[in-house]
Amino acid sequence: MSIINHIELPVGDAEASRRFYEAALELLGLSLVISIDPARTAHGGARLGLGRDGYPSLWLHEEAGSRLPIHVAFTAGDRKAVDAFHEMALAHGGTDNGAPGVRERYHPHYYAAYVLDPDGNNIEAVCQTE
Repeated sequence: MSIINHIELPVGDAEASRRFYEAALELLGLSLVISIDPARTAHGGARLGLGRDGYPSLWLHEEAGSRLPIHVAFTAGDRKAVDAFHEMALAHGGTDNGAPGVRERYHPHYYAAYVLDPDGNNIEAVCQTE
């Protein structure tokens, strides 16, 4: 199991970024796995997932802004680890950005918690099993 579950990069133009990343990463075995319509996203921008073997591990999220935060999701072994991550991050200077819980908009077993680090980056712990 990889420690990094996925990374999300904010981009200003999803289509231009898709063309760039598909071309640049093709020889590394990554390709477009999923494309999410802007109407189905929290920020109203397109989301594109690239990866290997059908799993999107690099997300491009279209969002306007001059300084956009990075999103990194760490794989947790179980839901208790997600809970502990959230608690410890808040105790050490993190800001809550989503309490531990199931995120059904992704899938029924997507259990995650989100915190903003001291620089405003969105850090997630996720367990995708029951």
